[in-house]
Amino acid sequence: MPRFTALFSAALLATGLMTGVAQAQQTADPAQSQAPAAEAPAQDFSDSQLQQFADASQEIAVVSQEYTERLQSAEGEDDQQEVRAEANEKMIDIVENSGLDVDTFNEIGQAIQQDPEMMQRVQEMAGES
Repeated sequence: MPRFTALFSAALLATGLMTGVAQAQQTADPAQSQAPAAEAPAQDFSDSQLQQFADASQEIAVVSQEYTERLQSAEGEDDQQEVRAEANEKMIDIVENSGLDVDTFNEIGQAIQQDPEMMQRVQEMAGES
């Protein structure tokens, strides 16, 4: 279980990176220029969505670790920005390939931070996969 906690922490870090990309994309679209809600509304996510989140989180954690190492060895702000962009693309692909969209993935990530029971369910799902 400690391994999952480390992976999950990395995945949450990764979702933070993706949230920045998603918000940047929304800000670029004037039709969607409303400020995002500070807190995700309480939602009921299906077991299928939570399983998709758990699976994607594990893959994202691996990518996050790989790109964290690359980021540390990158020289200069331009190289670091390039590594971040590449990592974000990979993580977004993982989420979308899991069957979730980035917004739903981020909403689940926020919800489990606020709901220990949901966090436990996701941890159990990740342990089974």
